[in-house]
Amino acid sequence: MKQPFWRQLQLRWAGWQNRQRLRRLAYQVRAHAPRTEDSPKIVVFNASSRLAGISQNAAFTLLASLGLRLAGYRIIQFACQAGMSHCVLGTNRQNHRLPPPCEPCIAQTKRLTQTFATHWFRFRPDSDLLRKLGELSVEELSEFQLSSPRYEEPIPLGKLVLPSIRWALRCHHLPDNEPTRYLLRQYLLSAYNVALHFETLLDREQPFACLIFNGILYPEATARWVALQKGVRVVTQEVGFQPLSAFFTDGEATAYPIPIPASFELNERQNQRLDAYLERRFQGKFTMAGIRFWPEMQGLDESFLQKAAQFRQIVPVFTNVVYDTSQVHANVAFRHMFHWLDHVLKIIRVHPETLFVIRAHPDEMRPGTAKQARESVRSWIEANAVNKLSNVIFVDSQEYLSSYELIQRSKFLMVYNSSIGLEATLLSVPVLCAGKARYTQYPTVFFAQSIDEFEQLAEAMLTVEKIEFPPEFRRNARRFLYYQLYRASLPFGRYLEPAQRAGFVQLRDFGWEELLPERSPTIQTILRGFQEGGDFLLPEEVEWIAYGED
Repeated sequence: MKQPFWRQLQLRWAGWQNRQRLRRLAYQVRAHAPRTEDSPKIVVFNASSRLAGISQNAAFTLLASLGLRLAGYRIIQFACQAGMSHCVLGTNRQNHRLPPPCEPCIAQTKRLTQTFATHWFRFRPDSDLLRKLGELSVEELSEFQLSSPRYEEPIPLGKLVLPSIRWALRCHHLPDNEPTRYLLRQYLLSAYNVALHFETLLDREQPFACLIFNGILYPEATARWVALQKGVRVVTQEVGFQPLSAFFTDGEATAYPIPIPASFELNERQNQRLDAYLERRFQGKFTMAGIRFWPEMQGLDESFLQKAAQFRQIVPVFTNVVYDTSQVHANVAFRHMFHWLDHVLKIIRVHPETLFVIRAHPDEMRPGTAKQARESVRSWIEANAVNKLSNVIFVDSQEYLSSYELIQRSKFLMVYNSSIGLEATLLSVPVLCAGKARYTQYPTVFFAQSIDEFEQLAEAMLTVEKIEFPPEFRRNARRFLYYQLYRASLPFGRYLEPAQRAGFVQLRDFGWEELLPERSPTIQTILRGFQEGGDFLLPEEVEWIAYGED
């Protein structure tokens, strides 16, 4: 739908203003940064977090690079110049053969990399590889490996691209048809092209580290694989758990590994801070990656309460978005989330005394975007006639029912790897978790390591009169959530503000001095992480300053 003229002018003005601030900041950093001919080198790669606009992750990469440049590192940007025949964000789900919008993307990349030395790469199709891929099925393409004399092990191209095509097509199960096979072949060819160019860059520059976005979407996943094969340290980055915050790690960013000292306990001030956050959260006043999902929260209505009164107990079932990059880590006991739901359905059928409330994730059918899932919980419900079972209530993704009020009336929760599992523990409600989640790093929930264990735990929890709730679950949950929010989430809000388009940002008006480590706890933490080879956690002495609360 065409936007009103005044709206077009508003967006153009905001875009022009952002470009001017980018240009001024780039000039200032170039003028004041130390000479870096003999300095340690960091290769930076982020091709999958935006096309034309500036997303949060694109801004985090930029600002971290500028801060490291001012601290004396030589930053080399690995930049796509139509370097992939089909990229993840540029994939058209209706017409897989439609080429990506390279021209505006390259223009934006030039604006974001103008401060740094930049190594551009272009796409060169490999005809031999294309012949090898030509007759393969979707399953064979998804498992394809390419032997190379340059590496001790084959390049797992299929494994590297599979999460990306699931994300691009918004589904887990890929149809074995020619459009899907075509797109998979192009992703594989493009990933191999990235590998060749990235290897060339690493061999030439010999960096001591790489900073790479996400590490799961195929361009960055391929670059990370190449760097690790060559013994180069890789730091990955994703959005954090506070507004306009980022997470950096030597591990896999989408798994959010957060090291917490065994001796750490929240003091009175920290407990008050966490309680204030949870009060807002339980009212639905929060965003995820710049998106607020709940414009309003609705309590449990009278019809729900009347139905619930007919059952012995309530057990909510919280699902995830099946194509989300977190699912790469979640699928341990079960092959995928729907495989888990199939087993949950068996349990539902043999426990008519229990009311199961199946809740779809709010991001599954996000309105006003192209992110709606093609393989949804709603479709699974309909295909399995789950909505016809008398002991099931289905809450769709755009129904704003209060999960927290539901939790407080529940005997326990079943989750795959949803963050609601951590919050239920904080409310002292037991949780049976079936997928690996970021909070399962610590004892916070009942975490099933196999299908048999999940079914045994579910049966025991459904039949026992009272579930024993280990006190260490709640203690660990509070410790983990505090670290996740105030130590692992590095704030960039002093540099960024939300743009007119949801999920995108624009630069605030600030000078280059604000990116000096001595002026910024965030840049100081990133610099220390690279210099000392350690974590990227805010130290206790600056965590309050970083969030402007001291």
